[in-house]
Amino acid sequence: MNPEIPPSGRVTARRLAEHLGLWRRGGSRHGAADLAAGIRMLVLDGRLPPGTGLPPERELAEALGVSRTLVASAWERLRTSGLVVSRRGAGSWTAVPRGRSSGGLADEPADAHQLIDLARAVPEAIPGVAAAAEAALPRFTAELGGHGLYEQGLPELRARIAQRFTERGLPTEPDEILVTNGAHHGLAMALRVLVGPGDRVLLEQPTYPNAIEAVRAAHALPVPVAMTEDGWDLDGLEATLRQAAPRLAYLVVDFQNPTGHQLDEAGRARLGTALRRARTPVVIDETHVDLDLRDSPASPPPFAAFAGDLVLATGSAAKSHWGGLRIGWIRASRELVNRLLVARRGLDLGSPVFEQLVLAELLAAPPAALVERRARLAAQRDALADALARECPDWSFHLPDGGLSLWCRLPAPVSTRVAAVAQNFGVRVAPGSFFAVHGGLEHWLRLPFTRPSDVLAEAVRRLASAAASVAECGAPMADNGPVPVT
Repeated sequence: MNPEIPPSGRVTARRLAEHLGLWRRGGSRHGAADLAAGIRMLVLDGRLPPGTGLPPERELAEALGVSRTLVASAWERLRTSGLVVSRRGAGSWTAVPRGRSSGGLADEPADAHQLIDLARAVPEAIPGVAAAAEAALPRFTAELGGHGLYEQGLPELRARIAQRFTERGLPTEPDEILVTNGAHHGLAMALRVLVGPGDRVLLEQPTYPNAIEAVRAAHALPVPVAMTEDGWDLDGLEATLRQAAPRLAYLVVDFQNPTGHQLDEAGRARLGTALRRARTPVVIDETHVDLDLRDSPASPPPFAAFAGDLVLATGSAAKSHWGGLRIGWIRASRELVNRLLVARRGLDLGSPVFEQLVLAELLAAPPAALVERRARLAAQRDALADALARECPDWSFHLPDGGLSLWCRLPAPVSTRVAAVAQNFGVRVAPGSFFAVHGGLEHWLRLPFTRPSDVLAEAVRRLASAAASVAECGAPMADNGPVPVT
């Protein structure tokens, strides 16, 4: 982005204050540094994209209950680092520092081999992806003589995905499958079809940060229902369905992101009944359903077995096979699939053929590679838990049966500061506030176990140092680029 181009949109002072959450340490004399650090994290995370207009100093000072001088000092710090640009008569807006990418994500820093990125909860490619690509190549060559556009997806791939649902106990036909460019693409299409501006969308809290942003991008209102330490607050969900009348719900019932909880069969039956009673469609994100790390995986039946045609089940190859395979799917009724297809014409004309062929090969392969992935993730989960017990004994967490991360409770509400300071120590993490609709969750930090065990041990050692630094003093912030969260 050209830093001289003024912004096309602005964030209000009230909204910015909500995003910042508990940005200031109690009794701290470094208010300007703390404010600059909080805004910096919002910019680097992408919650204040480059070009976002910032509120006037006086308005933000009033919203935060601080002096205008403090805000002006924070602005100056951000201008010095290149994260804020100001021009007389045009105001101030966020920017990408010189030398960084302008595409929303920064280029990897020069010392990327020393940086441990725990903001992305995505493992490396499963064994066999290259072989599947090689096997798919001749069939891809044969496709070159045709138009290459499959709006609903390649018939073979849809048949394999349908078969997987049937094997899980939910009889499914290929016509009930729509191939997408990932599970997140499926959510975006569901919002486009089922939700209008100002409509309410029920979400868990905490939840997947990009789902929150997708709801807001649809100009809908996210309505969070807090999870308990044991999982879902079914009473709260039922009450919200009755009182808020949401037009759509988005839930992750299999190894929830970020908590790792799984909703049992009785809970699915109860929640499915509540959704049917309210006639509320629900997007069930099944991205982690193949990542059951128990010795004998025993997941409950798919949620659609309890809520019928109200369910749009979204899945993806990103976590089970490889994030670079940008292929996912929606399982829904034929009527709803047809509506999604009509809406899709305003977005794209189908998913890439080669990637679909590769995924079809992977789904047809024996399960050995996926079994190996689960075993490795289970070992890495245990290694991360052991490292935390050793280095951060005052942090607590639930050891999940599946998924990709631990949801750690810190002894003090310092998650954002720990995440910011941790970059000085060479590790990136996503603070709890990223997983909340209106900020907060400052007692929580998500730690994926997607890296090798020795790397995780080193990451925890660095995090322990960062947490100690936060507890002892206001450590300066490092500039290691944006923090994309997956």
